[in-house]
Amino acid sequence: MTIREIAAVLEAEIVQNSFDDVQISSAYTSDLLSDVITHAKNGGALITIQAHRNTVAVATLVNSRVIIICNNRPLPEDMLAAAYNENIAILRTTENQFTVSGKLYAILEKQ
Repeated sequence: MTIREIAAVLEAEIVQNSFDDVQISSAYTSDLLSDVITHAKNGGALITIQAHRNTVAVATLVNSRVIIICNNRPLPEDMLAAAYNENIAILRTTENQFTVSGKLYAILEKQ
């Protein structure tokens, strides 16, 4: 499933819109960025409430092409600029991490 398809299914806002619409086949949910570095799969989506520049740096380390920010958290400009520079999509949703994780799991498991 592509990033734009994920955004549509989750009814998430695409906040950082300059990215390659690549296929995503896995995801990892965590608000502890060191945990993401250790356990996230290469190329998967990152689901979190951590809305800051360091989240983009961690996504880059694990080759995540999309960060899904939950709970409608505000997004600082330096985070959006970093995501733009790294070609990483940022989606934002009003839903919490549990709900987003469950929805995305159900979608990706069908593929």
